[in-house]
Amino acid sequence: MPSIALDISGEIDNSYKKDPQIGNGFEFPQLPLVQLGYPQAQEWIQHRKANVRPWSLFLNTNNIRIPPNISRLSKRIMKNIEYFETNYFFVFIGLVIYCLITSPLLLLAVAVALGTCYKVSQIHARQELIVLNHKLTLAQVYAVIGICSLPLFYIVGAGAALFWVLGVSWFLITMHASFYNIDSVLCPGEDELHSVMHEV
Repeated sequence: MPSIALDISGEIDNSYKKDPQIGNGFEFPQLPLVQLGYPQAQEWIQHRKANVRPWSLFLNTNNIRIPPNISRLSKRIMKNIEYFETNYFFVFIGLVIYCLITSPLLLLAVAVALGTCYKVSQIHARQELIVLNHKLTLAQVYAVIGICSLPLFYIVGAGAALFWVLGVSWFLITMHASFYNIDSVLCPGEDELHSVMHEV
């Protein structure tokens, strides 16, 4: 029987690249912080993006358990805060956004302050600001804008909104960290072991 030789030489096209926007069901906006001169902020956001836990795991009600004692409670809170740190951060951000949406005057004040900072950053990029023969850095200009905005924030009730956000965030995070059994995620089977030891 005659043999047939097939030429399969060549190179495999490996030009496919994974879309960096595809994540765990949550897309983060790409902020031009590096171009604005804040590479540390961009790195911090990337770190948060990498450490966010799946929200299905964070909201899994099957892991809600009452802590057996005070010592286990304190350890559970510390473990949950360490493990779900980024998720708790986004809970806080969500409450801030809710507070801004439900307070139009506060939202307007924040928009005015941020708009002023953006305009000043554009001016500073073209030419440094000089006041009384002293060159101001962008951080110093932002600080001045923030100080000048304090009376406006006080008038629109930013203080009450801030304490509301902090209080609700503390309550929700503490409740979740207290009753979420993180050991069932990090150490599956540990609860059964503790129950057996308790029976013995």
